[in-house]
Amino acid sequence: MEFTAEAIAGFLNGTIKGDPNVKVNTVAKIEEGKPGALSFLSNLKYSKYLYTTKSSIVLINKDFVVDKPVSATLILVDNAYESFARLLNLINSAQGKAGIHKQSVIDPSAKLGNNVFIGPFVHIAENVTVGDNVQIHSHVVVEKGTTIGDGSIIYHGVKIMSDSVIGKGCIIQPGAVIGSDGFGFAPQADGTYQKIPQMGNVIIEDNVEIGANTTIDRATMGSTIIRKGVKLDNLIQIAHNVEIGENTVIAAQSGIAGSTKVGRSCMFGGQVGISGHLTIADEVKLSAQTGVPNSIKTPGEIMIGTPAMNSRKFARSFVIFKNLPDLKDLVDFLKRKFDE
Repeated sequence: MEFTAEAIAGFLNGTIKGDPNVKVNTVAKIEEGKPGALSFLSNLKYSKYLYTTKSSIVLINKDFVVDKPVSATLILVDNAYESFARLLNLINSAQGKAGIHKQSVIDPSAKLGNNVFIGPFVHIAENVTVGDNVQIHSHVVVEKGTTIGDGSIIYHGVKIMSDSVIGKGCIIQPGAVIGSDGFGFAPQADGTYQKIPQMGNVIIEDNVEIGANTTIDRATMGSTIIRKGVKLDNLIQIAHNVEIGENTVIAAQSGIAGSTKVGRSCMFGGQVGISGHLTIADEVKLSAQTGVPNSIKTPGEIMIGTPAMNSRKFARSFVIFKNLPDLKDLVDFLKRKFDE
């Protein structure tokens, strides 16, 4: 698709500096710009490339001071990064697909909305409801009783198990599994384990994104719940009966054990591990590889380390820890002097 600077500025409510009629048909990093490309500048670390880029249009923040000649047409906006994301979403939605592939298998009891795309080798089971403008790409399985809300995109190879609820505007990346059995086993007297049937479901509210190969287990009873606006990275494990509060963001390879409740607007780095049956307060931030064995009750707490501790305490403790070899040598020296 092709857009003029004037059209882009109108959509973003931006101000043009340069040629309003210049056109772009692709996007590029500012340091790799080429004619016909749109780029953006939000990180000042890349500001030097503004003066050398070959991109035709560059989005910049209104408060950025341009102190050299620039060949590109500039569009000044409040937040260049956010504006670039909005523009990409517009382009992506304009490229939406529609139609039902003849090699898909759809149960007659399933209800499909308007303008739906169903790719090849998709299986949609009985009593599934699919909303308007939904895209379901190849090799997706949607089991019985599932509901998928308007405008959601289910990418290749996703498995959505029975009675799951997917909200509006959700994106589920390739290979994710929604509603697999929770890890429930009762130990027996002879040392074996009896499987506990997982009778609940998964509820994913509106505007949630779930990364590739992430797994979300169905509840033993009741629901595993992912609240609206949550963003989950790739390779995350969410166990049965977990609840994640709205607008929480979790990076790759993290795991949350069963029945833990995570508050809203939390931010977890990669490889965070959280034990089961805990409560994590709103707006908590966990650094990468943090291990959480106990509930965090203070909103806005910043934690790091295993077991998790307040980031300020961790910083002070680390100063001591890294000096332990020298401290040991000093203690050994003093002991020898004392013995003498």
